[in-house]
Amino acid sequence: MADNPRPASGPVALDLVSVEFLAPRLRKIIVGSAAIGIVLAVVLALFVPVWVAVLVGVVIGGPAVLSGWLGLRRRVWLDGPQLCARGLRTRRLRMPEVVTAELTIRTAGIDQISLRLYDGRTRVVLPLALYTNGGGRELPILALRTLADSLWTTELVPAAAIASVLVDQLRAEARDAGLDERPLYRAIELVRSKGRTPHATLTDREVAQLLR
Repeated sequence: MADNPRPASGPVALDLVSVEFLAPRLRKIIVGSAAIGIVLAVVLALFVPVWVAVLVGVVIGGPAVLSGWLGLRRRVWLDGPQLCARGLRTRRLRMPEVVTAELTIRTAGIDQISLRLYDGRTRVVLPLALYTNGGGRELPILALRTLADSLWTTELVPAAAIASVLVDQLRAEARDAGLDERPLYRAIELVRSKGRTPHATLTDREVAQLLR
């Protein structure tokens, strides 16, 4: 597989866990929480003023409904030179103008490695992989390839180094290599070995260590 950038054709999803996979559970949360809030409000309305009952229902059911709705909206994708992240609103980061590119790691029951990007106006944190108990979930090969190509359009040396790490990662995924051969997993092990938990940002030297 060549290391030179290739233009992507159309938007490419960069969701670590697809919304389609989560949607059934999120819809159940929304419906269940809304039902609890409504039932509680109806019951309370028999004993307290209606506005108080409605307020309590919203306070009890509202946060979970809002969280589920945001979960259904949340998406990250690359569309040409733009990295788009949608939540409550859609943020657009221009990859060729990136001024900060960092790999960040959070170690806990589930370890996560993410790519943090900033173009001087917009900041986006993109989860790359989750690991737990010898397994995990990683961005698929197409997403890694497209993201690496996009990082190579910047003039930032750290971005180019991270792009190389992503290419090594996709090659490891393509041959179904063990976790110890996957640079994103090795990044987490590197941080753990140095006791830099639960949050850490890899230095340029540490990113270079991930390349073999």
